[in-house]
Amino acid sequence: MSKALIPTYDICSLAMGMPASEDILVARFSDYLAAHRDIHFPHRHSFYHLAFFTAGGGSHTIDFERFPVKAGQLYFMVPGQVHSWFFEGNIEGYVMNVSAGFFNAFLQDPAYVERFPFFSGVSAEGVVQLPKAAVPAVMALFESMLKEMAGTAIYSLDMLRLLVLEMFIQVSRGNRKELAKQEPPHNYVLLRNFRKLVDQHYMQLRLPKEYAALLYVTPNYLNAFCRHMLGKSAGEIIRDRILLEAKRLLINVDMTIAAIAYQLNFADNSYFTKFFKKYAGVTPEEFRKNIS
Repeated sequence: MSKALIPTYDICSLAMGMPASEDILVARFSDYLAAHRDIHFPHRHSFYHLAFFTAGGGSHTIDFERFPVKAGQLYFMVPGQVHSWFFEGNIEGYVMNVSAGFFNAFLQDPAYVERFPFFSGVSAEGVVQLPKAAVPAVMALFESMLKEMAGTAIYSLDMLRLLVLEMFIQVSRGNRKELAKQEPPHNYVLLRNFRKLVDQHYMQLRLPKEYAALLYVTPNYLNAFCRHMLGKSAGEIIRDRILLEAKRLLINVDMTIAAIAYQLNFADNSYFTKFFKKYAGVTPEEFRKNIS
């Protein structure tokens, strides 16, 4: 595959011969891999993507962070994340592709799914190792989803919505850290809103005080809050988002370093190179060479 462009897949393009749906696909992982043999190369999705491994090994890279694949592991990815994998042994498990709007027929809050901690868009937070005792229940839910996908029973999409939400809730209940259990709900709302604002405005707004104003809190409060929730300052979170986008753009070899610096709103190419090397440890050119 040429790295001139990272492919972005929609659900219909990965339909595997099933009835085309713009909203959901559930399949066994071995069938999914057999139908899409080149999909291990770096790519993005326009939908939420979930991989659940029950056997096999190897590695899975999400936004340039590599994770070892283990049985009982789930990977939750949000639209736009770049990922690739290298598997070892016979991979078994399940895969789910689901659109952001799939639940809108059920839920009044269109952002409901974003409340789950594994859909933060931060790679490490989207990797969940299930306790061994929890694996059979999650497998049973996936098996029920496969039956609904294959059948033509009335209300099959509604039943799928229920099964998917039940799985999200069970996984979330079983894998929240003890500290997270003690946090009041409004803290998660503030954190989610801050991350969403950063994702929307990181090219233009670079200072914590600019986001604090949008959130109606003081800069000192925002920094203290981020350190409490994530162990990082607000400035680090903004910086990390800029760095992530720079890495995503550097995969596209049709863009010059100068063009990337301009797109990310750096004053000049030299400033961008200094920024990237300081926080990534290599120059943009070296990073591009290492991933080619």
